[in-house]
Amino acid sequence: MKIQTLKRTTLDRECPSDLRRASRNLDPTYHPLQRAREYTRAVTSAKLERMFAHPLIGNLGNGHRDSVTCSSLSRRSLLPLVSGSADGTVAIWDLTSRTQVAEIPAHTRVVTGVVFAVNGETFYSCSDDGFIHQWTLHANSEQQKHNSIATWRIPGSFKSIDHHWMDISFATASDSAVQLWTPERSTPVQTYSELWGSDDTVTTVRFHPVEHHLLAGCSADRGIGLFDTRSGVALQKTILRMRSNDLQWNPMEPMNFVVANEDYNAYTFDMRKLDQPTRIYKGHTSAVMSAAWSPTGREFATGSYDRTIRIFSLQEGAARDIYHTKRMQRVMTVQYTLDHKFIISGSDESNLRLWKARASEKLGQLTTREEAAQQYRSSLVKKYQHLPEIKRIHKARKLPKVIKKQTAQTMIMKESADRKQANRVKYDRKGEHSFVGERKKVVVKKVD
Repeated sequence: MKIQTLKRTTLDRECPSDLRRASRNLDPTYHPLQRAREYTRAVTSAKLERMFAHPLIGNLGNGHRDSVTCSSLSRRSLLPLVSGSADGTVAIWDLTSRTQVAEIPAHTRVVTGVVFAVNGETFYSCSDDGFIHQWTLHANSEQQKHNSIATWRIPGSFKSIDHHWMDISFATASDSAVQLWTPERSTPVQTYSELWGSDDTVTTVRFHPVEHHLLAGCSADRGIGLFDTRSGVALQKTILRMRSNDLQWNPMEPMNFVVANEDYNAYTFDMRKLDQPTRIYKGHTSAVMSAAWSPTGREFATGSYDRTIRIFSLQEGAARDIYHTKRMQRVMTVQYTLDHKFIISGSDESNLRLWKARASEKLGQLTTREEAAQQYRSSLVKKYQHLPEIKRIHKARKLPKVIKKQTAQTMIMKESADRKQANRVKYDRKGEHSFVGERKKVVVKKVD
C-alpha cells in the first residue's frame, strides 16, 4: 500500500529549521497578547514611579531662627520668595540658588502676613505689633540695607494682608475690622467693621483674582464670608462647624475657593452657593493650617499640624501624594511656584523646604525619547490604575507610625458614629432622625 504525504520545500519556510510556515501580522493592534503585555509594562511603570519618588530637593539656606509663619511668591516672577518668622524678621530668598538674599528685622512681634505688590518689585509685611511696612527687593546701593519705603500703623494687631491683583491698593485684616489701603495715604481708605452684625476678629482676607472689588475672609467665629469693597456691604456669610485657617481662590476657576479648616479637612466652595461645600478633602490627622493652588487650578497643596504636606487633585477627595520628613514639624505655610513644578513649605522648626510637585519627575531638560517614554509610562499607569496590583503599588506611601495610628483611630471613630446614627434611624418611631449627607453637615448656618 502506497501512502502519499505532504511535501514542502525549503522555499516555503521562513527558516530552514521551521516545521511550518508562520504568517504574522506586525500591526500591534492585533497582537494576541496585547493587554497582557501592556499590563506587565504598567506594573513595571508603577514600580519605577515609586522607586524614583524622591520629592525633597533641599532646604533654603540656613532658615530662620524661629518658626516660619507666612510666605509669599511674586505673581510676575519665578525667583523671589519672601517669608516671615515668629521673631519678627522677614527674609528674601533666591529660589535658583536656594540662598538667602537678605534678612530684615522688620517687626518686634510675630509676622502674620507678607505679600508682593502687583509690580513684583516691592512687598508688604504686617505683624501683631500693629505695623505695616513696604519694602523693596533690592538693597540700598549706598548702605547695602533694606530700608522701609512706607509705614502704616493702627492701634491693634494685623492678622492677614493681601494685595489687589490689578491696582496699587491692598487689604488687611485686624482684630475687629477689614481695612482697605493705598500707598498714597497714611490712613485706611475704607474700614469695614461689624460686617455681619458682629465685630469678631477677621483672620484671613483675600482679593478675588477677577472680580477685583470682591473680598473673601475667614473670621474667628468660624465664618467665611464675601463682601463688596465698592459699597462696603457684606454679601453673604457661612458658619462652619470649626474655624478656617486659610482661604485661597482657584486661579483658573475664580468662582471656587478652598479653605483649610481646623476639623482636619479642606473644603472647596462655590461663591454662588455657600450653603454646602462642593467637595471635601480628607486625610490629615490634625488641623490644616494653609493651602496653595497650583497655577493650573487642577490641584492644591495643604500643610497641617500633623507635620505633613498633602497634594489633592480637584476631583478627588483623597490626597494623591503625601510629603514628610523626620525633622519637619508643624507646617504653617505652603506655596506653589508659577511653573507648576515645585512646592515650598515653611514649618515650625524654622526651615523652608523645596519639594517637587511630582515626586518621581526628573529635573532638568529631557530628551525627546525620555519625554515620550515618560508620557507612555504615565499613560499606562493611568489606564490600569484601577486593577488591584497596580493600585496597590501606585497608592502605596510610607507614613510615620504616629500618623498611621491616628488615621486608624479616626476610621474607628467614624465607623462608630455611622453605626450609631444607623441605629438611631432604624429604631426611631417618631421620625426625628434621618441620614444627612456628609457635605450638608459642614455648614452650621448661613447668614445673608
